[in-house]
Amino acid sequence: MYNIIPLILICISLFIILIVVVRKFPAMANLDVDNMPMEKEARFKEQIITSRLQKNMAKLKAGLGKIFGFIGGKIGNCFKFVLKKLHEAQKKYSEHPAALPAEDKETMISGLMAKNQNLDDRDNFEEKEANLIKIIEMEPRHSEAFIVLGSLYAANKKYEEGKQAFVHVLKLLGNEDLEKQAEIYFDLAAIYRDTSDLENALQTIKMAVKLASSNPRYLDAFLEISIMNKDKISAIDAFDKLSAANPENGKLAEFKEQIAELG
Repeated sequence: MYNIIPLILICISLFIILIVVVRKFPAMANLDVDNMPMEKEARFKEQIITSRLQKNMAKLKAGLGKIFGFIGGKIGNCFKFVLKKLHEAQKKYSEHPAALPAEDKETMISGLMAKNQNLDDRDNFEEKEANLIKIIEMEPRHSEAFIVLGSLYAANKKYEEGKQAFVHVLKLLGNEDLEKQAEIYFDLAAIYRDTSDLENALQTIKMAVKLASSNPRYLDAFLEISIMNKDKISAIDAFDKLSAANPENGKLAEFKEQIAELG
């Protein structure tokens, strides 16, 4: 009898979580990838929904499993039921995305972008994310919305989602707006660096430098990542470029010492 009470409480908690998560599906479903040229196969929307769902539920199941190990089998059955309902909700909203509002599209997009500028990346994360997804639903090729979305995810350490957003917008841009592409490569390199993927960080920052060879910020990052990656050849190349572009940089002497230590 006493073992049933905590099981009931856990199942009630899981149903509450189910309700909260399902309410978020309409916003995420607004990422209409079928209208995004060159990227139908990426399934950007579904990757974000599914990866976040799996991560959150896995963490919750692991935590509760430790606390209530003595009824682990029954909890597992509860989780199977909840996950089934979540996947059903995901499929429902994927097949029936929210209808577009009747108001003028451009006015709404401008209003949402302006509203987001006054919201904090961390304290207002969910609201900012929802606003950006609304914009993308109205204008699937709105590159700025994807860029801001990637930065929002990076600021909240949702690195996988951030990478997806940045990679996606690079594909949307194609060969257009090289300056914007360089900025995206710079931000993407920062994500790789922060997740200790130094090889990809180095290759990505090189792309930013290739597109904007005299930008001090990109060259500074190029040099730092080269040193972190213990790539002396790249570090010397970056040092020479940075010295030419920004000879007043106060970190040049320190960088020179670090390069010498690479052997």
